[in-house]
Amino acid sequence: MPGPIVLLTDFGESDPFVGVMKGVILSRHPKARIVDLTHQIPPQDVRMGAFHLMTAAPFFPKGAIFVCVVDPGVGSQRRILWARSAEHQFLAPDNGLLSWVERREPFLELREVRNQKLFLKPVSATFHGRDVFAPVAAALAKGLSPARLGPRTRTLRRLPYPEPRSTRERIRGVVLAVDRF
Repeated sequence: MPGPIVLLTDFGESDPFVGVMKGVILSRHPKARIVDLTHQIPPQDVRMGAFHLMTAAPFFPKGAIFVCVVDPGVGSQRRILWARSAEHQFLAPDNGLLSWVERREPFLELREVRNQKLFLKPVSATFHGRDVFAPVAAALAKGLSPARLGPRTRTLRRLPYPEPRSTRERIRGVVLAVDRF
C-alpha cells in the first residue's frame, strides 16, 4: 500500500489553498491518504520549511510522499525536484527546501519534474501547489514510475546548515525555530 501524501506549505489555513490542493489530489486519486504536516511556515521562509521537513520526515511511514511548497520563486524558471531516499519521496521547488532532509535521508535518486502531461492546464504563474505539485503527487501515489517525471539530475540548491561552533568559553548557534510551548 502506498504511503500517505504529506503536505508542508506556507499557505496558512485562512484561505482555501490547502483545501484546493487536496481537492486536486483526491480528484486524481480518490483513495489517497493525505496528512497535513504544517501549513504555518512563515510566508516564503525556506529555512523554516527545510528545518521542519528534516525533523519530521523520519517519523513517517516508509513510502510517504512529502509535497513541500514554500516557494518564493513560483512563476520563475526555478526547477521542481523529485527526490527518493531509502524511506520516502519528496517533491519541492529547487530552492534549498530539500537540502537539510538529505542530511538525515541521503537521496538515492533525484529528478527534475518536467512532464507537463501530469500538470493541470493552464498552469498558473502563482499556484504551482495546485497545478503542478498536487497532480504529480497524486500520480506518484497511484504508482507512476518516477522515470516519467523527467530527467535525472545530480544537483540541487543547498542552504548552508548552521552548525554550532564551540570554543573553550562558549557554544554559538542559531535558533532555527521556536515552538508554541
